[in-house]
Amino acid sequence: MTTRTTAPVFGTEQVRRARYAVAAVFAVHGAVTGSFATRVPWIQDHASVSAGQLGLALAFPAIGASLAMPLAGRVSHRFGARTALRGLLALWTLSLVLPAVAPNLLTLCVALFVYGASAGMSDVAMNALGVEVENRLDKSIMSGLHGMWSVGALIGSAAGTVAAHVGADARLHHTVAALVLTALGLVACGGVLDLRSEPDAEPPPRFTLPPRSALVIGAVGFCAVFAEGASMDWSAVYLRDVMGSSAGLAAASTTAFALTMAVARIAGDKVVDRFGAVRTVRVGGVMATAGGLLVVLSPNAAIALCGFGLLGLGVAVVVPLAFAAAGRSGSNPSRAIAGVATITYTSGLIAPSAIGSLAEATSLLVSFGLVTVLTFGLVLGAGVLRAGDRKVAESGARASAAAGSPTAD
Repeated sequence: MTTRTTAPVFGTEQVRRARYAVAAVFAVHGAVTGSFATRVPWIQDHASVSAGQLGLALAFPAIGASLAMPLAGRVSHRFGARTALRGLLALWTLSLVLPAVAPNLLTLCVALFVYGASAGMSDVAMNALGVEVENRLDKSIMSGLHGMWSVGALIGSAAGTVAAHVGADARLHHTVAALVLTALGLVACGGVLDLRSEPDAEPPPRFTLPPRSALVIGAVGFCAVFAEGASMDWSAVYLRDVMGSSAGLAAASTTAFALTMAVARIAGDKVVDRFGAVRTVRVGGVMATAGGLLVVLSPNAAIALCGFGLLGLGVAVVVPLAFAAAGRSGSNPSRAIAGVATITYTSGLIAPSAIGSLAEATSLLVSFGLVTVLTFGLVLGAGVLRAGDRKVAESGARASAAAGSPTAD
């Protein structure tokens, strides 16, 4: 059973303002991730952990998120969407400080558990509000919202690049960033739609199995988000340890990845409308695979940097299109979307740990060889996103109308 919400009448201008407010929330959320990713090498050195131990620690965000994400719906049910998002986003921004102050492996694992739990709950809350605004506007905005997340990640990683270049202590850097982002997030949350559950509505279930269609679509999303998570958290370490680059150039790899992700997502809706979801993802898979090959086969850091940029460009729009396909794939769209979201989000959280574990057993070069193989999976699996292709849906509707038969929503 899903939570029923009251349906107050919001004016068109109010909904438009809510769209910008949610976009700002997405940007703040992304800025936390970008800020963290660029300082992973510093955090590794400060906690005195090996690549394998760092990989172990980076599994704890996935554990925290997996346990906490189901609670986000209940928090929104009890306090209302706006208040819930305000509190959950503040927890996420403030948790940025924790990994940088962890002095050893044990405390780093605890810090990253809290970091992941707050990330997962705030992510669920903001995406739910984004979908609500999209429904009220009756046009697609989710790709743009995810683009704003990438813009935020770009800003956070750019600031982290500067901080790493000047040798700033990550504890100071992340404390300042957390305070600024918390203030911005609280302001942004004030403009989102204040949706509340009906008094007699039951809270959402703690867990529900996704339908089979969501598993297939989620597998494509898994490949894209795995590459994204691996690149965000390990690109800087890769350039430093494998390519022997400086701390500033290593941090710039995260910035390059975030930049191409942001550009592709912001332009994503127009590209998909022109070429269709399947073709867009297939071409993106080719680009991401080429980027992975550049990273693995690169003779120098500059070419590897370009490879990370291509990776970001290639995987950028896959997740929004996976959500669209899930929404049209069966009789229970919300359940399918939730299933795909869980698979893709978990992929991003386990990717850093998996990369670290494989690097400990073999090397980072082999780890990014795995990333390259998974990006080629986008080329092979793009066809499963046909259900979310607007061009296919529109042509099907025209054909049905011409035949005099009704179409299914």
